[in-house]
Amino acid sequence: MREELDRIDAEIGAWERKLAAGEPVALEPALEAASGAALALIRAYLAAEGSKPVPPPHADLLEAFKALVKGDPTWNAIRDNLRELVYYRNCLAAGRVDALPAVPEKMAIRLARHLYLYLRTRCVKEGRIAA
Repeated sequence: MREELDRIDAEIGAWERKLAAGEPVALEPALEAASGAALALIRAYLAAEGSKPVPPPHADLLEAFKALVKGDPTWNAIRDNLRELVYYRNCLAAGRVDALPAVPEKMAIRLARHLYLYLRTRCVKEGRIAA
């Protein structure tokens, strides 16, 4: 679990460094990276937890969340973050970039970081990884 969290952290960190350096970042790749990180976090947790099926690597983000939250409503704390990533994807698919917030590429990466921090903290509290 720790290795997967470290990998996801490094991936998010690379995007954060690009944004901090003022490099141009396109929305679609940033959104794909953020959504991929969110799905990887869910899959890693479910694999470590062991009592629920792990969604496939290319599962729908909301379907993966449903597998995570089933029987444990405390996971609803991250529901809106995941829904926001899905909303961004749906806006792009519908050609409605105008419906997105300002700098959505930054928001997508920040959402991924928030999800990472929440899940990592939970893993520490549950004793799955060391602090």
